[in-house]
Amino acid sequence: MKFLAVHPGCLMYSKIYLRLEPLGLELVAAAARQRGHEVRVIDLQADQYAHYFGILDQWQPDAIAFSCNYLANVPEILDLAAATKAKFPNCFIFVGGHSASFIAQEILEHSGGSIDCVLKGEGEPSIGPLLEAAHHDRKSLHLVPGAHTLEGQGPRPLFVHSLDDLMPARDLVRNRRRYFIGVLDPCASIEFSRGCPWDCVFCSAWTFYGRSYRTKSPEVAVEEIARIREPGIFLLDDVAFIQVDHGMRIGELIAQKGIRKKYYLETRGDILLRNKEVFKFWRKLGLEYMFLGIEAIDEEGLKRFRKRVSLSQNFEALEFARSLGVSVAINIIADPSWNRDRFRVIRDWCMEIPEIVNISVNTPYPGTESWRTESRKLTTRDYRLFDIQHAVLPTTLPMEEFYRELVETQRVLSIKHLGFSALREAAGLALDRLLHGQTNFVKMLWKFNSVYNPNLQISDHRQPVKYEISLPPDQHGKVDRESLYIHSAKGRRGRQIDNATESFVESSRMGTD
Repeated sequence: MKFLAVHPGCLMYSKIYLRLEPLGLELVAAAARQRGHEVRVIDLQADQYAHYFGILDQWQPDAIAFSCNYLANVPEILDLAAATKAKFPNCFIFVGGHSASFIAQEILEHSGGSIDCVLKGEGEPSIGPLLEAAHHDRKSLHLVPGAHTLEGQGPRPLFVHSLDDLMPARDLVRNRRRYFIGVLDPCASIEFSRGCPWDCVFCSAWTFYGRSYRTKSPEVAVEEIARIREPGIFLLDDVAFIQVDHGMRIGELIAQKGIRKKYYLETRGDILLRNKEVFKFWRKLGLEYMFLGIEAIDEEGLKRFRKRVSLSQNFEALEFARSLGVSVAINIIADPSWNRDRFRVIRDWCMEIPEIVNISVNTPYPGTESWRTESRKLTTRDYRLFDIQHAVLPTTLPMEEFYRELVETQRVLSIKHLGFSALREAAGLALDRLLHGQTNFVKMLWKFNSVYNPNLQISDHRQPVKYEISLPPDQHGKVDRESLYIHSAKGRRGRQIDNATESFVESSRMGTD
């Protein structure tokens, strides 16, 4: 079969700081190619919608997969699927990915028939059987592990037997120089492990992977690194170097092979303190940037999020990270219950430390424990607003004031790292990127005001509803109207996708008249 794998566009708020290689899609594409299928990949983070529709017209794929790792991408996926199905009704269209796995039924309902299936769980072991069923007998889709259709569900999703069996099809992705994270520009992505042993209430990694934790062998990990052309690498592991021997062995093999790269990773404060030697070693190998999920600056907040790490450990971890000489970014979760005084305390604390601080809004996601405990309090069920920059739970402050405080806090924190002040600090780095034709990092420095705006955030809540579903009445005649729904796709100022899909569907209609 001719199989097209599609990654949706950038999320509005993350595009300032990063645009990451679609590693999961590349792995699924590689698995499909190994089964003999003709495969192409398009990443709409770094490509145009016109190119997507051009592929449809010229190549006419038999099957299309959309990657859905974030709820906020659902409207775009639905619009693209509807436009595609209108012109190619026999094309098999399905969705996979992290978020899709938790809202499979809702996606199918919303799609109105344009999406044939949602593939839950890890895609690599099931992509082959799914494409075979789609090609030979679509009535047998329900026999494929992880497959979810309106007609029924398949067996439980499969897990990849060994991460060593996976090697991403990076050759299928064009515009690779557009991937970056912070100063790592350009940047590729890699995984050394999957899963997370912790069970934070706001995270769905441990529920998605069933509390499992698997590692890639050091030899295979280093073989993959050696194949990467980009000078920067982002380690996608939920928590880097949980197992010190594993991290040290990978580092030793990198040193033996003389591989020189710059690395960015994410880890926890307690792991950083427990495995100091491995992080010291990786600093020598090229570790430049580290993300620490602090989440809260008080013990009460840490307990609420079930971080299982103490405040003193987090502060000690920050001190150790500074001693390594790496750039450190931390995340603080803003709760909708915060008042003006709480925002002020957070601003004051964050301005006293040298680290880059990101503020995200506490957001219950399907698949998390907080979704199970907080979902009935939700003030909206619009997919687009589940982007950790909108409040979807009741706010103590009036919503307009909450957003003003939130954006002011983000603005104050960004002064240290964006605009002219950042350019002065990183003039040499910026010039080096420009001389190498890399503009991602420099453009990042000037995007804050065009994206973060309290008036725009309020207006996002007032978009007209496009899709809404209600489940059938239960045995008592009660109708559940709490299923997620979404707004129309245009968003704030209109998007290129709107004109592209309209012209594509119009040409489809003209061709069938």
